[in-house]
Amino acid sequence: MSEQKTTARKATQAAMKVRPLVKSMYRGAFAAKEMGQKVAYTMVGSQYDELLRAMDVYPVWTENYAGLCAAKHDAERFLLRAEADGYSNVVCGYVRCGIGFDAMRYDLGAIPENSPDGGMADPDMYLGSSFFCDPRFKWYQALGHYSDIPVHCMDVVQPHVTANLNEVRDYYIAYQLSEYQDLVAFLEQQTGKKLDYDRLDHCLELGNQAWQLWWECDQIRKAVPSPMPSEDHFNVMVPASFLAGTQQAVDFYTELRDEIQERVRNKQGVIPDERYRLLFAGGIPPWHTMWMFNDFENLGAVFVIENAYRGNDPVHHDIPARVKNPLERMAWRAFLRRTQRFEKAQRNSGHPVVELLLELIEGYGIDGMVFHASRSCRATTVGQLTMKDLVQQYVKLPTLQLISDMVDLRDYSEAQWKMNINAFVDTVAAAKDGRLQAS
Repeated sequence: MSEQKTTARKATQAAMKVRPLVKSMYRGAFAAKEMGQKVAYTMVGSQYDELLRAMDVYPVWTENYAGLCAAKHDAERFLLRAEADGYSNVVCGYVRCGIGFDAMRYDLGAIPENSPDGGMADPDMYLGSSFFCDPRFKWYQALGHYSDIPVHCMDVVQPHVTANLNEVRDYYIAYQLSEYQDLVAFLEQQTGKKLDYDRLDHCLELGNQAWQLWWECDQIRKAVPSPMPSEDHFNVMVPASFLAGTQQAVDFYTELRDEIQERVRNKQGVIPDERYRLLFAGGIPPWHTMWMFNDFENLGAVFVIENAYRGNDPVHHDIPARVKNPLERMAWRAFLRRTQRFEKAQRNSGHPVVELLLELIEGYGIDGMVFHASRSCRATTVGQLTMKDLVQQYVKLPTLQLISDMVDLRDYSEAQWKMNINAFVDTVAAAKDGRLQAS
């Protein structure tokens, strides 16, 4: 497959600026090490981002690095190295790629030659997380086979969707606060310095500003034609996901908001003739084959919004004013983010993600949904068909499930995908024509 087909065309200038940001993130870790700053392996969405900034711990985002290797079509050597140590090819592709990279570094005594963006700097600590899936808790523990580096895994919890939030809220927030306090104690031990709570307060304010601005950008994207597609989203997610707590992230989303507002004013869409509006309904995107979004666009279909690596809806305004301790505010924020649609789900579908999908379908005028089933990601793949069936109880929409992996190109079939995409867009067209005739 030719190199130019690994990425998608971008619609916004902001999305085109992300690649240099990613390069600087990984190269910056090496510079931080030289300056004596502590470096940590970290995981996206673990709710500890601003705390790391306040403690001057430089994060190296290992899942993102696996996605980068996939986008560069340079993941297979790392996958094979992990599999040689007994890791199954259905273990998370991010995990296999990351473990393979570190195993090769252990074998060679140096960073593997020609690693994308220069590779990942040697960490001083591993910061795992229970948030989202079990490999995020076990991955860094498994790296103990190749290194003797301190590991701390923070538990990020949420109640069952059927829970009475008024009854369990205080318990869950108190537990989450204790997890933050344990993480602070670990970071203070590793860095040799105390947490500056005023600095954490400032980082939290910057983080909340960035998430608020990103949410505002997504609200603007309801416009017809769409000013920004999902393939751009999977670039512009970088500052909030990996630079939270910095002025750089706030400035980026301010610029993005201004750009897409201007595109809306000028009625500038992603393609000249937007005929069908699609929802990327779930699953991690295929980082090795992001050009597939352009295949849909060539048929007049644009992914106008997505349910993957999406920005959190703002919840910081819902934290009681009496809560002054920034760690406690972080615990409140984590709880509110994880339970945001629970009460709505209890009244309706019983599934908070389905409630989100229904909101997106109505708010963005969706004509069809597409899921990506990753063979190595149980957390985002199991349940996709159930969610599709629940959505269909409320609104009848054509739905496609594409199957491959987010990292492992060996699980992808270009011919099969092209056939599926063409047939799906034909179905979307027929369904939309039928709705128009009925109305």
